[in-house]
Amino acid sequence: MDFIRTEHLSFYYEQEDEQQNTPIDVLRDVSLSVKKGEFLAVIGHNGSGKSTLSKHFNAILLPTGGKVFVEELDTSDEDRIYDVRRKVGLVLQNPDNQLVASIVEEDVAFGPENLGVAPEEIRRRVDEALKAVDMYEYRLHAPHKLSGGQKQRIAIAGILAMEPDCIVLDEPTAMLDPKGREEVISAVTKLNRERGITVVLITHNMDETTRCDRVVVMDKGRILTEGTPREVFSQVQLLRSHRLDVPQATELCSMLSACGVDFLQLPLDTEECVKVLSEVLL
Repeated sequence: MDFIRTEHLSFYYEQEDEQQNTPIDVLRDVSLSVKKGEFLAVIGHNGSGKSTLSKHFNAILLPTGGKVFVEELDTSDEDRIYDVRRKVGLVLQNPDNQLVASIVEEDVAFGPENLGVAPEEIRRRVDEALKAVDMYEYRLHAPHKLSGGQKQRIAIAGILAMEPDCIVLDEPTAMLDPKGREEVISAVTKLNRERGITVVLITHNMDETTRCDRVVVMDKGRILTEGTPREVFSQVQLLRSHRLDVPQATELCSMLSACGVDFLQLPLDTEECVKVLSEVLL
């Protein structure tokens, strides 16, 4: 079942310079579906349109051409935007932009309070959301004293407390160190696998996509290719020709393959890489 569906989606910005009347095309004829319960990654270099696409999923941006549907709700219908945003929560790149309170649990409670949720229900949601991202023990801490990865998990908890069916994360690890990135990706993977929450991860870090069900590659506002992580990253030459990387394990074995080492399939992560190298080199 499609949870989010785009049909020939196009989007352009007007030129800020009044002397330039030509609009800037950002998305061009994008038709895409996100299944309920799916963990989807959207990748691409800067300017590919992936972040603009993510903002269409909860109606922050509206199409200039085509349609976007969330469980058959048309995001262009002004009367249903509130319903769309209750179904799809968006986590931004910089967690500081989403933290509004001086205490962690108050910050997580902010969304449900604005939805008019009863105090007893807010308490339950806040506790469950913090436990889901392994931040319950920090509930009385000050958000600004937390690490980047912890802040991002608090931001995710704030979205969770509003109980959306889908979470869209727009490059949530771009400002984090390796430890922080792992904290966030592990938390998101857990939410998808254990709670069945639909997840759309917008990223430029190819190694983060190996746990996803499906990968969509954007280039110049269009879908270049899509498939499982293994299907997508086996197209090493195609991705390179569009200035895109592949996971480090895949890159290493691709280079060895070019030197004559024979692999049945290219690995996606470190564990797979160690296994295939032990098979062909020992």
